[in-house]
Amino acid sequence: MKITLNSKNLLEKLLILNGVINSSNTLPILDNFLFEIDGNQLKITATDLETTITSTLEITSPDKGSVAISARMLIDILKTFREQPLVFSVLENSIIEISSESGIYSIAYADAKDYPKSVELQNAQTSIINSKVLAKAINKTIFATGTDDLRPTMTGVLFQFSPLGLNFVATDAHKLVKYSRTDIISDEEIDLIVPKKPLNVLKGILSTLDVEVELSYNQTNAIFTFEDYVLLSRLVEGKYPKYESVIPKENPNKAIINRNQLLSSVKCVSIFSNKTTKQVVINFAGNEIQLSAEDADYSNKADERLNCNYQGEDTIIGFNAKYMSEIISILNSEELNFEFSLPNRAAIITPADGEVPEEKLLMLIMPSLIT
Repeated sequence: MKITLNSKNLLEKLLILNGVINSSNTLPILDNFLFEIDGNQLKITATDLETTITSTLEITSPDKGSVAISARMLIDILKTFREQPLVFSVLENSIIEISSESGIYSIAYADAKDYPKSVELQNAQTSIINSKVLAKAINKTIFATGTDDLRPTMTGVLFQFSPLGLNFVATDAHKLVKYSRTDIISDEEIDLIVPKKPLNVLKGILSTLDVEVELSYNQTNAIFTFEDYVLLSRLVEGKYPKYESVIPKENPNKAIINRNQLLSSVKCVSIFSNKTTKQVVINFAGNEIQLSAEDADYSNKADERLNCNYQGEDTIIGFNAKYMSEIISILNSEELNFEFSLPNRAAIITPADGEVPEEKLLMLIMPSLIT
């Protein structure tokens, strides 16, 4: 069995697929890419059993067959080559011979029969999402997912389908993001919790594309199909927290603040904050806000003032600077709306401009006890 591949094209594919492979696997076969040749098409697969991704390359070959090749070894080899055609020859003694313009290299391969079979979805439903929309939704939400294995449902992003639209939700109990689209609807109300890992892989691929993504799903798995990629993800089991109950509906205190100025001030002032709490205190009064931070143990202290358009009672609230910086960084608007009711209740941050009619973005941040 013999095929010819462009070194650059192959490496670009493998680097994307390699994002699924774990650094350490209990099953050695999972350290490999599966190469399947069928006529003029090469299908390459990578999996960690929870997430499986395949991609295809057009080739010229009369052969048919499959082998499993070490992912790390193959990528390391390809990184050393300049762009050129490479001839892969599968020999009978479990060896693959790679011929370049300047040399011949031999690596062992594993039996493709040991490679896990891909899951087929039963009773699947299908939705179509534009790649730019999906990439934006992932980018706006994935940073807010949790990392606590004791609360697995919060380690993924909720895809909430309904006749009214599609919500993407993520929270780690300190911050929450809800990105909504009214142009993507479903006849039924269905909740899917997609893990962070496959979403990170998707984000990397979709960031430069403008294509339709077919999303097929049932209660246990979801498949994203677009161009020459197919990504299958096992869904997180369990019921997502009732996030709507923590979003305050009445917020009489409202401020409109320049996003870049606020982000710059939070980052600057946080340098002087306590290294454990990372707390920044914001004092809303009149048409300005005062940001302050202090680390009494080292006599570090900072104060900054910003002009804003504020309507409400004079209020002092404390926030974790790291969480606040993450939220503000995700927003793309020139100004943001900052709304709250009481110093011990969650604050709502939304873009003041830049949104299209069919989308809505809401960020929530929990306050911290002022010390």
